[in-house]
This record gives sequence, structure tokens and C-alpha cells, in this order.
Amino acid sequence: MLEDHTALPGEPGDGDSEPGAFTDGDLTDGGERPAAARLPAQSPAAGSGSRRLWPEEYPEGYAVVDVETTGLARDDRIVSAAVYRLDARGEVQDHWYSTVNPQRDPGPTWIHGLTSEDLVDAPLFTEIADELGARLDGRVLVAHNAIFDWSMIAREYARARRTPPVRQRLCTIALAKRLSLPLPNHKLESLAAHYGVSQRRAHHALDDARVLAEAFRPSLHLAAQQEVRLPLHACRPLAEWAEGPDGAGADAYGGGSGSRGSGVPGARSGGRYGRGPAASRPYGFAWRRSRKLPPCPYPNPGRYEPGGRLIQGMRVAISGDTSVDRELLEDRATEAGLHVSSQVSRLTSLLVTNDPGSLTSKVVKAQAYGTPVLDEAAFQQLLRCVAPAAER
Repeated sequence: MLEDHTALPGEPGDGDSEPGAFTDGDLTDGGERPAAARLPAQSPAAGSGSRRLWPEEYPEGYAVVDVETTGLARDDRIVSAAVYRLDARGEVQDHWYSTVNPQRDPGPTWIHGLTSEDLVDAPLFTEIADELGARLDGRVLVAHNAIFDWSMIAREYARARRTPPVRQRLCTIALAKRLSLPLPNHKLESLAAHYGVSQRRAHHALDDARVLAEAFRPSLHLAAQQEVRLPLHACRPLAEWAEGPDGAGADAYGGGSGSRGSGVPGARSGGRYGRGPAASRPYGFAWRRSRKLPPCPYPNPGRYEPGGRLIQGMRVAISGDTSVDRELLEDRATEAGLHVSSQVSRLTSLLVTNDPGSLTSKVVKAQAYGTPVLDEAAFQQLLRCVAPAAER
């Protein structure tokens, strides 16, 4: 189902009656169906003074996004998406919502509420890609734990062999930290409660996006009032991505042209519902924890020396967006004999990041420990000729 509501000044948005959905990192109980989509009265920080002093470097528009998915892994799929478009000062312009046929088992239905029957007639991602792209184009993508929403969107576009029109993202968790908001934790419900925003139906993409839009606006005005630099990060579309462990990549997910039929999304074989294991794999395959990489058989030779070669056994951490799918990059590093670590410590030989100026925990720790930093392109170049562990 596609919905497109324009919220004009002084007019409430229309309601929505789709089932609920979950948000990664914000697993709370559901509530009522979303009703009015209009934001509340302007926050005190948005008075005439803040309008006169509005930072010129702030973006011209935002797209507040929430996507609900079949799981958290790289081969999981989007089952619903919502976008609230905001102007430069956080005022809502319109909103849009759609369910998405994931062409597979929908995953944790007890959280997001979307069953196979709900999604069987929903559009494929390729069928909403243009509309979604038009709403993201030229705007900063805003999300709660934005790296998750952006990664899922980037992978869906990669499967469709297209490029999402997003150049920057802003995480409201990072913004809350930068503003030192007195939150007990960084769940969406805590941010909403801080600003008095009511969650009507948690884990429904449209209502979560509404809640975040309402909470983002006062945060944006507070940042402008305090002249805080927004935590903007570059979004790198995937130039190369790894297919799932069952071999189901772009072709299996979206390359067919058969009819929809009358069964459930996760029980198809052939046609546009995918082929082989991807179309009928059990639910447990989708909802899994992060994979464990094999142990590195070589001792850590120490830190990388700028201008030198990588040596087998070096401990490498990766932070932020990469143009190559993260797991594919990790696999290449592992195959070269490097130890890929999920965190930075005093033993880390090298940090790979395309955004060394960001304030991610890995970058901050690397700066504190004096860990060498390389960008993705330089790292991939060095991966071509890694020195054997015996060479020092």
C-alpha cells in the first residue's frame, strides 16, 4: 500500500491503518494506530531570535526515515518504509508510507506486525524505488540509529542495481549526545518522552517516523540556538556488495518477471519471488546475530607503519560507510591473513574509515591510542600485496 499525505500549514495529516512495525534498537510495546500526523506547536527554541541566527551551514531540507525489516543481517529485506519530509527548520512538508514485499519470510511478525498475507500484494522494492528516491533526493536522511536505516536502504538499491540519491545522513542518537540531552538511554521512546511526544503505535514505520520528526525539530532548533555543529556523515552507495550466504543476490531478489500468485512472500520459487533457497528458507535463517569471523592464525606484528605494507596478523578495525559492502571487505581482509576486529584497542594495528573527522567511538579511540588511519581506497590497494607473517 502506498500513501502520500501533504501536511499544509494549519492542516493535520491523514491517518494510517497499516499494521505495526519494529525499529532496530527500539524494541518497545505497540500502541494505538497513528492518527494526526501534524507536528505540535513550534518549540520555544524556534522563536524569532533563533530564526535570525539560523546557521547558514545547516542543510536546506531533511527526510526523516524509518524502515522495518525482516532482520538485522546484510541479506535481510525491508518490509515497510516511511518518510517525513521537513524543511530547513524542521517543519513538516509531507509524509509517505508503503509496505514492501520482501520476497521471503517477513521475519519477527510479533514485533512489526506484518505477516506474509499482509505483504503478498505489497509492491516490490523496485516498484517503490523511484518514489522513495524522490523523497530522499537533495535532503539529509535523518533516522534513529541512522547507519542501520541507511545500510538497509543502500543494500536494497544495490540489489536493484540503482544508486540512492542520498549524500548525507544525521543520526538523532548522535545529535542527542552532542546536545547532552538528559536521557536515561538512547531509545526512541526516551527521546520522545523528553520532548513530550506521544508514541501511538511503536514499531510502525509511519508512526516511528512521525515521532522522530516531532523529536528532531526541537533538537534541531536547540542545536541552532547553541550553535552546535550537526553530526552529518557522508552516505556512500554500495558500488559492490556481497550476496547472501545462499547465493541470493540482486537476480534472485528482483530480477524475475513472473506473476505474484496467491501464496506468501517467503514461499515462492521462480519468477519475481526469487529462486532456490532464498525463496523458501526457514525464518530462523533471517533473524540471526552478527556472524563470527574465523580466528586469525597469525600473531599480531604490531601497528601498521604509514607508507609500508600490511603484514598478516595485523589487527584491523573498520568504521563508517564503505563503498564495498562491509562484510565483503571484511572477508577480503580475512582472506589476506588480517585479523578483523569489531572494536579499537591499544592492540589495533590500523583503523579503516572514510570519515576520519567523525566522532564515532572507533575514531575517537583511534585518536586517543594514536592508531594509524587509512581510507578504504588505500586499504584495498594494500590488500593486494599483504606481506607474509614471517616477513618483518
